[in-house]
Order: sequence, then C-alpha cells, then structure tokens
Amino acid sequence: MSPALAVFCREYQSLSADNLSVLREIYAPNIQFQDPSHVLSGIDDLVSYFENLFSNVQSCQFEIEQVMEQEGEAFVRWQMRFAHPKLNGGAEICVPGVSQLRFSEQIDFHRDYFDLGAMLYEHIPIMGALVKTLKRRLSQ
Repeated sequence: MSPALAVFCREYQSLSADNLSVLREIYAPNIQFQDPSHVLSGIDDLVSYFENLFSNVQSCQFEIEQVMEQEGEAFVRWQMRFAHPKLNGGAEICVPGVSQLRFSEQIDFHRDYFDLGAMLYEHIPIMGALVKTLKRRLSQ
C-alpha cells in the first residue's frame, strides 16, 4: 500500500473533532473533494467541512473494509457509523460507502459515493416514511 493511502486508512479510522489537524497531513493543499451533497476545493474548505460535520454529530466513526489500489488511484470501501441528535431519534445510523482517491505524496482527489437517502432523508420525520415507501415500490 502506498504511504499516502496507508495514512488515509489509518487516520480516517480514528478521525474525530479532536484531531482534524491530521487532514492537512492526509490531503494536498489543492484537494478536490466531492460527495453527494458537497463539492469542495482546497484544504481550508475541506477542514471547515469536517469541523462542521463533527460539531453537529454526537459521534462519527469510519471503518475501512476493503482497499483496491492501482497506480496512484484507489477505491476504499467503508462503513460510516454516526449519531445525530435530530436523526433517527439520536440512535446510531450506519451508511456504507466508497471513496475514490487519487494521490502521489498526498491525496489530491477524493470523491465519496454513498446513499444520501440512507444517511439523511430516511431519518427525517415524514420525509423518511416517503423515501422508504418509494424505495420499496421501486424494488418490486
């Protein structure tokens, strides 16, 4: 495993509000980050994103499950477990996802793929019931 990818995997599994400075070790200053609800450019924007994320949750933990790497690019499969006081009655939510990473010395491209409905919409009163009904109908 490349050094940049090893640092990413190790640090993400212990990432918390108390150690967000490690993001500057993981990511290049010009990082391009995208997930289903955000597009960010630059390390300062990414650090702000994580500061906001961790300030709004009761807990958040990533578990790396699989890493596939080839020539400066990797796909990392993970589970994110988090608890937010306004979602799911404050109970833990588990969301599987995949990160696409490109790197040399540090990660310079990071795109996350996950089900935003499973993370957010299904746990909002009224909207959650609608999303779950829609998913059931689509699976028939």
